[in-house]
Amino acid sequence: MDALDLNLLLALDALLDTNSVTEAARRLETSTSAMSRTLTRLRTVLDDPLLVRSGRSLVPTPRALELRHDVAHLVEQARALLTARESGGSGRSRDFVVRVGDSVSARLSGPLLAAVRAELPGASVRFLAADPGDGSVALRDGRVDIEVGMLGRTDPETVVTRLFADRWIGVAAAHHRFAADRPTVAAYASAPHLEVSPTGRTHSPIDDRLALHGRTRRVVATVPDLSTALFTVSTTELVCPAPELLSAPARTALGLAMFDIPLPLPAPVVAMAWHPRNTADAGHRALRDLVAAVLDDSRHPATAHTAVRPEAASA
Repeated sequence: MDALDLNLLLALDALLDTNSVTEAARRLETSTSAMSRTLTRLRTVLDDPLLVRSGRSLVPTPRALELRHDVAHLVEQARALLTARESGGSGRSRDFVVRVGDSVSARLSGPLLAAVRAELPGASVRFLAADPGDGSVALRDGRVDIEVGMLGRTDPETVVTRLFADRWIGVAAAHHRFAADRPTVAAYASAPHLEVSPTGRTHSPIDDRLALHGRTRRVVATVPDLSTALFTVSTTELVCPAPELLSAPARTALGLAMFDIPLPLPAPVVAMAWHPRNTADAGHRALRDLVAAVLDDSRHPATAHTAVRPEAASA
């Protein structure tokens, strides 16, 4: 006997439930002639007439009566399985691993966990720190489900979607002189600088832009993450760059001042990446939607201002 595919199983269930080719065709939204051909195929596959003429009606054979309950049960199971997949149920009891860039982590972690508890109550989330040398490999190997942050080069196989563009601002203690007056290029270059760098690297696009003005700055210290940088500048005379939107909650909590950096700098773009094998997975898709929604909600009207206005400052 040939194996039954799902379409044949659905047709068999409709025929045995209605005892009518016409009604079965209407239920499955197909033509009567197509359903008649399907009945002929089913008779061949099952080696039984299934429905036979009795006056103006069709009546089930003993074999059909035996099959009716089991077929209905199988169809119900298939529908339940497919419905659970479509509704995102497969994400309700999973352990997701999300690798998050330092600057995004504080803005994403709390709201995302609240959203996951509400939408995927059986799921858990493990946040990992960004690792530029391992990002695409971890996605490809399945060790990481989603990566979120200011992503650099990614594997050609990786799916990347842009979430939003931020802008670079300067951050300083509330009493800093830059809190009252926007600095010129000369004043900005002369200030003591703090750089966020996990590797201790002090050079950044700021130095390239200052060089065009014939200026250099002195980076007196580096710290590995943005949170440490913001705490550091709150009690010193140092200034440091920070993404405006992503740093807003911490700046407010610490009472920090922000100022416009008097240089045109490339906008930091926050993106999300995953391996394409997870694109169609309902649970993974549900988590991606939550990540995108949380970061979209975190944006203020100021997001429209994503470019720094260059200033022709005096030397």
